[in-house]
Amino acid sequence: MEKSTPFKGYFQIDKYQLRHRKFDGGMTPVISREIFERGHAAGALLYDPDRDEVVLVEQFRTGAFAAGVEPWMVEVIAGIIEDGELPEAVARREAREEAGLEITELQPIGRFMVTPGGSSESLYLYCGKIDSEGAGGLHGLTEEGEDIRVLVMSAEEALARLTAGEFVNLNAIVSLQWLALNREKLQQRWRS
Repeated sequence: MEKSTPFKGYFQIDKYQLRHRKFDGGMTPVISREIFERGHAAGALLYDPDRDEVVLVEQFRTGAFAAGVEPWMVEVIAGIIEDGELPEAVARREAREEAGLEITELQPIGRFMVTPGGSSESLYLYCGKIDSEGAGGLHGLTEEGEDIRVLVMSAEEALARLTAGEFVNLNAIVSLQWLALNREKLQQRWRS
């Protein structure tokens, strides 16, 4: 295997020249692939079990804009994992930065490959217990150019919007589907 880095800026592109074992036991010829290196991320669906409410965020996404998709995405809070940082710590930090909320408990949802055909990025998803009283407003870090609106809605409304196909962000879709399957157990465990 050979690896080079033809581009490094805000993101990085690595080029791989490699062979791999085939299903029939043989080897492929040398293949050349560019891989988008973004780093790994962590996010959380913020859930208040006492009020049965979820907190999501809405922000402008350049990738969606470039794809011709509505660029104002409704998402779970999320951020890039910095060197030496644990995914759980990122979820807690991003809840404060993006929504002004403190996570009191975290339930892992899973680790997912975002686009394994062209990127090494993985995403750790959690459900974070929060108190949604007073949640809302505009948040984000000015130095990162963030303009984030906090949305609070009942779990029923969020799941109805999910069923209606209103979410196009996979992080939100996976998290809300997980909530639909685990909501009753979370309420039993997390309710005051």
